Amino acid sequence: AFISIQAFPALLDLPQDLEVSGVSCGSRHTAVVTRGGELYTWGWGKYGQLGHGDNASSDQARRVEHLVSEGLRAEEVVCGPWTTYVHVLE
Repeated sequence: AFISIQAFPALLDLPQDLEVSGVSCGSRHTAVVTRGGELYTWGWGKYGQLGHGDNASSDQARRVEHLVSEGLRAEEVVCGPWTTYVHVLE
């Protein structure tokens, strides 16, 4: 799948009711944590670093549903080159 790589800041289209409390960028992916404790990721997902249970890539921000289904609240996110680390609360 083709994923656009931008070397400059760009506006992101998230649902209007979301307030971002944290953001982190990896080599080719990005993740944000909302004030409501949700995690959204997008970009290159070849190694599963987007957290959607597959290796798909996406240019659109998608909520990580696994955290929601487990009743976990994302507090902080840190992206590495090919990884994503999330601090969660139950």
